[in-house]
Amino acid sequence: METVKEWKSFGGVQGVYRHVSAATGTEMEVAVYAPPQAAKGPVPILTYLSGLTCTWENVVAKGGFQAHAAKHGVMIVVPDTSPRDAGIEGEDGSYDLGTGAGFYVDATQEPWSDAYRMYSYVTEDLPALVATHFPGDVARQGIFGHSMGGHGALVCGLRNPDRYRSISAFAPISAPSKCPWGRKAFTAYLGGDRNGWKKYDACELVGHSGWSTEILVDQGTADEFLEEQLRPELLEAACDTADVPLTVRRQEGYDHSYYFIASFMADHVAHHARLLRD
Repeated sequence: METVKEWKSFGGVQGVYRHVSAATGTEMEVAVYAPPQAAKGPVPILTYLSGLTCTWENVVAKGGFQAHAAKHGVMIVVPDTSPRDAGIEGEDGSYDLGTGAGFYVDATQEPWSDAYRMYSYVTEDLPALVATHFPGDVARQGIFGHSMGGHGALVCGLRNPDRYRSISAFAPISAPSKCPWGRKAFTAYLGGDRNGWKKYDACELVGHSGWSTEILVDQGTADEFLEEQLRPELLEAACDTADVPLTVRRQEGYDHSYYFIASFMADHVAHHARLLRD
C-alpha cells in the first residue's frame, strides 16, 4: 500500500492511499480517516460509499464527517466508485455507466466482468486492507452512503449481517431494478435476466436478510431525482412487509447535494457509533 497524502484533522489523520485490488485487478485509491482514539487501539470502522461521478474526494472534502468521527472514535473508510482506466472501450462514455458508476455489483457480463467487481472490493478487499494496515476493529463495522452509494450500502449490509452491524443512507437508489439508472447499469453489468438483479436490489433482499437493527435514511423533499430514480416509498413498503426497522426522514427543502449530506452527517455518524459500541 502506498501513501498518497496525509493530513492532521480534528486530532486524527485523514489519509489517501493507493493499493492493488485483488477484486478489480487494478490500482485503487481509498481515503481513511483514523480518529485520535485509534492511537490507543482498534476503533469501529464505518465505510462510506459515494454516488455517481464521485471519487473518495467528494465526501472527504465536503461531507464534514471528520469532526463527528473524532467525537465518537470511529474510523471512516471511503473507497472510489469504480475502477479507473480499466482499458474497457466506452468506460468513459457516460456518467451513469462505467467510470465513476460501478453500482457496487460484481459484473458478470463482458467487457465489465474482469474489473467491475465493486461488491467484492467493498466487502472483501477493504476489510482486509483495513485489518492489515490500520487500527480498525473489523468485528465492529457499519456502512453508509449516498445515492448510488446508498444503494450499495443497503445491499452490502443486508447481504452481510454477520459483517456489518449498522446501515444508513442519504437519498439512496432504493429499488434499482425499478428506476432508469439501475436498469441501465444492471443490464450492462449483470445481463438481461432480472432474476440475477435481485441480489443487488435492497427491496428484494430485505425480506430474507435477517437484518434486525434500525436502518436510517434521510431524503430531501426537493431532490430532483426523488420520484424517478430514488423511490424511498418502495423501501419503506419492503421493510414494513419484512418487519425490518427503518426510519426514513423526509427533510423539507433539501436537494441531492453535499449541502444536504453535510447537514445530517452528525446524525448518521452518531447512529452508527451507537450500534458499533462494544
